[in-house]
Amino acid sequence: MLGKQALASGILMTTIIGTTFTLVAPAVNASTEVLAVGSTALQPLAEQAGTSFQATKTGVTVNVQGGGSGAGLSQVGSGGVTIGNSDIFAEQKAGVDSSKLKDNKVAVVGIAPVVNRDVKVNNLKASQLQAIFTGKITNWKQVGGQNQKIVLITRADGSGTRVTFDQAVMQGKNEAQAQSQDQNGAVQKIVAQTPGAISYLAFSYTKGSAAAGLKSLSIDKVKPNTANVTTNKWKIWAYEHMYTTSQPDKNTAAFIKYMKSPAVQKKLLGKLGYIQISQMHVEKDSSGKVTKLK
Repeated sequence: MLGKQALASGILMTTIIGTTFTLVAPAVNASTEVLAVGSTALQPLAEQAGTSFQATKTGVTVNVQGGGSGAGLSQVGSGGVTIGNSDIFAEQKAGVDSSKLKDNKVAVVGIAPVVNRDVKVNNLKASQLQAIFTGKITNWKQVGGQNQKIVLITRADGSGTRVTFDQAVMQGKNEAQAQSQDQNGAVQKIVAQTPGAISYLAFSYTKGSAAAGLKSLSIDKVKPNTANVTTNKWKIWAYEHMYTTSQPDKNTAAFIKYMKSPAVQKKLLGKLGYIQISQMHVEKDSSGKVTKLK
């Protein structure tokens, strides 16, 4: 005859005819968690999609973390996470064997130079933007603004946003030494609070109340918007990749499929500042070469 049972801290205590036996409760199946780590540019989309996905999959949790594209690629390559979120191709990351990974492109993200809202400049020439980030231009009055020191906020070396910006803007030249941040959210906050500040952000961080203290700049009078990204008229953009192993577990595969579904592509992307790959009139390879689609 069975007596009472109690479950505490993973230990099952069962009393049978006055005798107590201790049984170890089964561990949670690791495959019920989808762990996506990496790009903070992709993080807002992955988090919201993850929340919606969880509602359709009982018992499955989606854990989305930042850390930068480099971290995401390294960790999925070593098997530490199930998804490596990245703004760059795996081929661009040293030490990662891209042949062992599956590239799942889920969106396109534009990247824009952003400044503190009180900076009295709305447009820069491409050469001026490069000169600001190399440290040759150090005062806003040199580009038609007020007499105010330019405060550079750069991105950490592992940032996919930085790789994309450098490929399009710096063209082989090094960014000047400056305060460095590894997350879009931190950059957004610092630029908004720092007089004279300039940095660059994914479009998804240039909208909403959190972006009220900053503004995006045009380059050569081209505005940073979806229409200009789709034709490569706006040249600072990247694919949002969700890398997995060549044979991901079933829940990871299901989440990737959900990311490509109309529920995400047609309802979430535009609202959060991302662009559907199907909207693009051009494509880009890992070297940065852009080709017009037929």
